[in-house]
Amino acid sequence: MDKPLKKLVVMGDRVLIAPKEGEERTTIGLYLPATAVERQAVQTGEIVATGPGTPMAEPAALDEEPWRIANAETKFMPMQAKVGDFAIFFRKAAVEITFEDDRYLVVPQAAILVLVRGGEQVVAEDDPLTDL
Repeated sequence: MDKPLKKLVVMGDRVLIAPKEGEERTTIGLYLPATAVERQAVQTGEIVATGPGTPMAEPAALDEEPWRIANAETKFMPMQAKVGDFAIFFRKAAVEITFEDDRYLVVPQAAILVLVRGGEQVVAEDDPLTDL
């Protein structure tokens, strides 16, 4: 009997990041051991999954009593982070998890400082990263 496939579902405005492993290299070419890298305030990694975004109430629903709302469909403010982006984020905001022997970090979108997108992805015209 086969085991059912498990998958991680990221909630809210959080992202799932595969952290960059190994030794870090300084600007002058020195390699730092993992213990020195752990003391840094920021960390990097690739985003492997994102949540749906921040849940928002429908503006018209704010005028009604909650029990009178017929269609309580949840709307979400979309995420800026996308799967495949390379993120630089605050290390202290990350929560480490292990899923099927792989190490991941769950990070709120607000803790991400910078996203790096590859040249092959289509970027929206109003994306602030296109100005860099």
